[in-house]
Amino acid sequence: MGIFSKKVPSTQHAYAVVTGAGSGIGRSFAMELAKRGGIIICADINLDAAQETVQLIESQASGKAFAVQCDVGNAEQVKALADNAEKLMNHPVTLLINNAGVGLGGKFDEVSLEDWQWCMHVNLWGVIHGCHYFVPKFKQQGYGAIINVASAAGFTAAPEMTAYNVTKSSVLALSETLSAELHSFNIKVNVLCPTLVPTNIMKNGRLPSRYSGLADNLMMNHAFTTSDKVAVKTLNNLDAGKLYTIPQPDAKLFWLMKRASPSLYAKLLGIGYPLFSKYVK
Repeated sequence: MGIFSKKVPSTQHAYAVVTGAGSGIGRSFAMELAKRGGIIICADINLDAAQETVQLIESQASGKAFAVQCDVGNAEQVKALADNAEKLMNHPVTLLINNAGVGLGGKFDEVSLEDWQWCMHVNLWGVIHGCHYFVPKFKQQGYGAIINVASAAGFTAAPEMTAYNVTKSSVLALSETLSAELHSFNIKVNVLCPTLVPTNIMKNGRLPSRYSGLADNLMMNHAFTTSDKVAVKTLNNLDAGKLYTIPQPDAKLFWLMKRASPSLYAKLLGIGYPLFSKYVK
């Protein structure tokens, strides 16, 4: 039975595919699902990292998981992931978590097209590919769920994060559209929009050197949450049929400000940006 069938109306015992499961929020999702009795495909471009997550699941959560190498920006690899997942778990997939992502920062005219393509390849096309290959399967089986990991960057529009903002706002829009389009097919959608969460996204991202110390400080000291707490909250929101997960107080504040007065929000952002620029030089 699926996680949204009458007998199993929660993320308990889910058959899940988690991308970017080798670290951070992806690993936390995988671990939490294992604690809930699920079987998980831990997909990551770094196979060693995915295998580490599987080992943690088996040793700490007494769960069952499989490690699969997958570049989510590569359509053929995601198709293979979708086709092989059911065979590995001996059960149809009931939950897809599109989590894999990369960080990119810098002034608009300083970011190369190569970096744009790299960011779009993972953050946007990775989510599109996942939905493209799993949604038809969910429709055919009559149930399923999708969690897309976006970011508060998708609505905060912070300067010097153009490419990252564009990818995450697109994931937000995609999730909202799918939620409406798939509602009648018993397929639920949740989109996760956090601010800072202590993960490796900054360490493995492409940021100007002037931001390296600031990024580490913010990530470790001003995150207001952990990846484990984010995973639990998102899965619980999915169970409750909620579309949005905005886990931190700062993310909620930005969300409310932007929705209440988009023009005023943009004006304040423009006024504050020069002050921020002086601070990080």
